[in-house]
Amino acid sequence: MEKRYVQYGCGLSAPKEWENFDVSPTLRIQKFPIIGKLARKRLNVVFPKNVKYGDIIKGLPIDLDSCDGVFCSHTLEHLSFNDCKMALKNTIKILKPGGIFRCVVPDLESAAITYLQNIESKNRNAGNIFLNDTLLGVESRPKGLKNFLSSFFGNSHHLWMWDKYSLYEEIKNAGFKSIRICEFNDSEDDFFKLVEDVGRFNYAIALEAKK
Repeated sequence: MEKRYVQYGCGLSAPKEWENFDVSPTLRIQKFPIIGKLARKRLNVVFPKNVKYGDIIKGLPIDLDSCDGVFCSHTLEHLSFNDCKMALKNTIKILKPGGIFRCVVPDLESAAITYLQNIESKNRNAGNIFLNDTLLGVESRPKGLKNFLSSFFGNSHHLWMWDKYSLYEEIKNAGFKSIRICEFNDSEDDFFKLVEDVGRFNYAIALEAKK
């Protein structure tokens, strides 16, 4: 039987061996001739043709118990706390029993340690550095069409940050088992090597779990 692998929040990373979904409004509007052309020109973003629009919070158009692997990288931090809980519940629903879920998110603990080190060294910009590093702050409101489009469609800011302890608990609460902290390309399933980017593991935490 052919195996099935799904990635959500894929952005522009869309290996052909995977089914790739993203919820970006830019992906939706680029399908329309006139507005899509304007968005591509203004934002300089063109999604690969094999990326489908899909919202993990509402549920992807994927059969239940059908996936051997599911992956998301730097996606969950863009969701509110409750939306992340829903995303994890919808993730486990589409996995086969024994299927693998791997996720990567920026590491709040690492950012907090850096913040405290800056405070200790009396760096008066410690708070600003922390907010910039975690993308929790808004330096200025967007002005002009290009900046407005980038802000509105980019979804670049973080809504909820995670450390390895809190994310572990939410993954466990969603019903996953065999949860572990993982590293780049250390999965028993080599298919994940097609979708993982070593750079996304820097200053980040990665967890693997099974259904």
